[in-house]
Amino acid sequence: MANYTMSRARPSSNFELASWLYMRVSGVLIAFFLLGHIVIMHILHHVDEIDYAFAAERLANPFWRIYDLVLLGLVVTHGLSGARTVLDDYVHSRGWRALLKTIMWALGVLFLVVGAFVLFTFQPVTA
Repeated sequence: MANYTMSRARPSSNFELASWLYMRVSGVLIAFFLLGHIVIMHILHHVDEIDYAFAAERLANPFWRIYDLVLLGLVVTHGLSGARTVLDDYVHSRGWRALLKTIMWALGVLFLVVGAFVLFTFQPVTA
C-alpha cells in the first residue's frame, strides 16, 4: 500500500518562527496605531474639520510624519508577510511562487518608498 502523506523538510533556520512572531507583534501594534488614528481622525475631530488645511497642519509636525510612516511600514510588511504565507500554502510550482513573491515584494517596496516620499517631501501649498 502506497503512503500518500506529504512531509515537509524541517526548516534549517528560524525564519518561519520569526515570521510567525512578527505577525503577532505587528498585528497588536497595528491595532494600537489604528485606534489612535481612529480616535484622532474620527472621534476628536468631526468630518467637517478634516480638510487639506487640517492634513497640512498635522503633517507639519514631525511626530505625525513618523507615526504615519511607522503605521504604513507595519501595515505593508504585515500584509506582505501574510501574502507570502498564502503563496507558500497554495502555489505549488516553485517557478510561479518565485515570480509571484518577486512581484509582491517589489510592489510592497514601491508602496513603502512612495509613501515615505510623500510623507517626508510634503510641502503645504498656501493660497
